Amino acid sequence: MNNKQYTLGVDFGSLSCRAVLADAENGRELASEAMDYPHAVMDTVLAASGESLPPNFALQDPADYLLVLEHVIPTVIARAGVSPAEVKGICVDFTCCTILPIREDRTPLCFEAAFRKNPHAYVKMWKHHAAQPYADRITDVARRRGEAWLDATGGTESSEYMFPKIYQILEEAPEIYREAYTFIEAGDWINLMLTGKGSRGYQYAAYKCHYLKDVGYPCEAFFAEVDERLRHVVRDKLPYPIVGAGMPVGTVTAAAAARFGLAEGTAVASAVPDGHVAAVALDASRPGDIVAVLGTSGCFFVVDDKESAVPGICGRIRDGVVPGLMGYEAGLCCFGDHFAFAAEKLISRAYLEEADRRGISPLSLLIERAARKRPGESGVLALNWFNGNRSILVDSELSGLFVGITLTTAPEDLMRALIEATAFGTRNIFDNFRAHGVPVKRLVASGGIARKDPFTMQLFADVLGLEIRIARTAQAPALGSAIHAAVAAGIYPSFAEAGAAMSGVGDKVFRPDPEAGRIYDLLYTEYQRLHDYFGKENPVMKNLRRIAAQGKEA
Repeated sequence: MNNKQYTLGVDFGSLSCRAVLADAENGRELASEAMDYPHAVMDTVLAASGESLPPNFALQDPADYLLVLEHVIPTVIARAGVSPAEVKGICVDFTCCTILPIREDRTPLCFEAAFRKNPHAYVKMWKHHAAQPYADRITDVARRRGEAWLDATGGTESSEYMFPKIYQILEEAPEIYREAYTFIEAGDWINLMLTGKGSRGYQYAAYKCHYLKDVGYPCEAFFAEVDERLRHVVRDKLPYPIVGAGMPVGTVTAAAAARFGLAEGTAVASAVPDGHVAAVALDASRPGDIVAVLGTSGCFFVVDDKESAVPGICGRIRDGVVPGLMGYEAGLCCFGDHFAFAAEKLISRAYLEEADRRGISPLSLLIERAARKRPGESGVLALNWFNGNRSILVDSELSGLFVGITLTTAPEDLMRALIEATAFGTRNIFDNFRAHGVPVKRLVASGGIARKDPFTMQLFADVLGLEIRIARTAQAPALGSAIHAAVAAGIYPSFAEAGAAMSGVGDKVFRPDPEAGRIYDLLYTEYQRLHDYFGKENPVMKNLRRIAAQGKEA
């Protein structure tokens, strides 16, 4: 390249937004910036009204997304010391399925006074699980009809997907359904705000809305059988064209340039899911490559050159992770959230005082103490379903469990059990892939936990029996988006060339310890027993949730 060219990746996570400005020649990250959402996640109280939310709601205010965008983009460009005109492309990645109802003029319904206090007018996050009954109805009808798209989702509809959330709105807030011009992924809405043109990212549509290439969305007859009111949901509520990953959807308008600190005319790439796009930054290009994105939740993406039916996963889509290969997705609903829960809820004043005295966080103290234990020493085993089960059971009504607690159990024992449980849940997912013909060979882990918590990564290597390579970048989704932006801007003609130049994996590798692995094999057997008993045989967790919900309503 004769002149320096830069691209911008903007990663909207569950709690914050991060931007990375990258040199398109080599992927070097010149600068980054992050900002938390002012309203964070609204899962107990709606901020606008102060009223309690129903169980399993997880909402956000889209105004937060615009506020953080106004901050992170100009800050990262200024910090890098480049001009907006030198930024040739931008790509946004976002959690999915995270949707909101909007007007035809792009206005979210929650911005209007009439709907400001209506929870259904807000963003429904990926972890909004209150739509589970509607997901169950969709699954039942799809199985009865033999819908081809259901096989691509692992055989079960999830409350995390788009249509159960839309169905919930139709049933519980029909006025929102009626007034919405469309229900749109938050990433696609950001692109709409940047370009003035509506589009739907292919990966969002394929993984979370059951869009199949050469087929389209599920047919009207299917939706009519689910509920006659949904017969025309695709025609009436999903008007925008689907655009493939790395393809341009438009350019930055003059108004958006002035608002967000960009140059008018900058290429805007199709929006992409935050987990999937990380694979591009981590060189996942060969059959058997698997990428783990470890944040508040855990997402796993495997690529293969053949199509296999795998039950209990989140999706199996051609070109879904990298072009030319099948992309398989599975995950844990709760990952870092487990550890944050332990640090907030499971420690005593003495622990807090020690952490404060030493100038470290309570979470760091718990992990430090947990690391002193030997495998199996605590005698405690956990089920990692504190936010439901995404894979293999695909059931958001399941909950967490500790087994083996005694009067001598310490907080670090519980913390270690949670870390081990996430590792066992991951192993269960990997075993499921292998059992159904999808190889799992080379694992790359990204995210703050992967880079900053060597104890957890070594434990994972021991449990999985796999070497774990750690991402070179601290911001894999944002760098992946910057690579997408380079393709959309025409700097590179293909993902293969862009990825070869801009992606990479670090030198840090965690190798399994066979002795620890033998003990973990024993614990994993017990984990599987608990998994099958409480996940398939005994409905006590669901019953407890229903009783709790009745108590709150009384």
